[in-house]
Amino acid sequence: MDEAERERPRLGRAAPVRVRVPAKINLHLRVGDLRPDGFHELSTVYHAVSLYDEITARSGDTLTLTMEGEGAGHLPLDESNLAIRAARLLAEHTGRPPYARLHLRKNIPIAGGLAGGSADAAAALVACDALWNTGLTRDHLADIAAEIGSDVPFLVLGGTALGTGRGERVSPVLAPGHTWHWVLAFADDGLSTPEVYAEIDRRRANGIADAVAGEADMLLAALRQRDPEILAATLVNDLQAPALALRPELMRTLMAADDVDALAGVISGSGPTCVFLAADSRHAAAIAASLERSGVCRSTATVTGPVAGARVV
Repeated sequence: MDEAERERPRLGRAAPVRVRVPAKINLHLRVGDLRPDGFHELSTVYHAVSLYDEITARSGDTLTLTMEGEGAGHLPLDESNLAIRAARLLAEHTGRPPYARLHLRKNIPIAGGLAGGSADAAAALVACDALWNTGLTRDHLADIAAEIGSDVPFLVLGGTALGTGRGERVSPVLAPGHTWHWVLAFADDGLSTPEVYAEIDRRRANGIADAVAGEADMLLAALRQRDPEILAATLVNDLQAPALALRPELMRTLMAADDVDALAGVISGSGPTCVFLAADSRHAAAIAASLERSGVCRSTATVTGPVAGARVV
């Protein structure tokens, strides 16, 4: 093989693509009955916040995933990883070989109720779409995302949105442009989402009368009013009680809301991350500092929302 032949394969290699994807919190989460397919009927208001993972996709001769950051050494990088599954599914839909070298820089905690795995799947879809030049629309990518997991379509789209079905049917919320300020309090260890859902089923079967969230109308109206004190009164999560039953120590974190002068505190999704609403950025910084001093969590992050979903940067 001469020099020109050796160089030819490299000329067709696409430039690396870097995609940033946010975490999500649930401002409202109503868990309905268990469906025949094993999922629960949900009504939730998703909110994308400025805590990001990044995936860089490069051309390759096979499909691989490496990572650094939060969860390195513990998060599986094989076919069970949602980012790998997302790349393979996109390849199937577009009729091309699933060849890419993916590298994940992870900041979203594993099993934290922030949809970190779903975020990585959304980032892999967007990154591989750009790397392979498949040219799919954002809505088409969201349709593919629904085959991967319930939260993945929202992380493709971002913003603030109403999720129904098992959470995969996403409708953007047309609220006026406004920035909300939040503090995330991270726990030492994650919580298994299936275990939290199993616990809510067990509690309901045993007649334990946890409060059940109603419709999201009040929360959606609060978003439109752009007043954090009004929004604070509408935050609700049906998975909070079962998460606390599995991890009672999280009550100390939630109870700190009064001590640190937060407007409200709620567990995000299936937990264990606790989310505190602040009036503004200075208030958020003060809440975070107070939580760190109190020792009721592993660490904190101040974030804002809503932000865009998975995007090439």
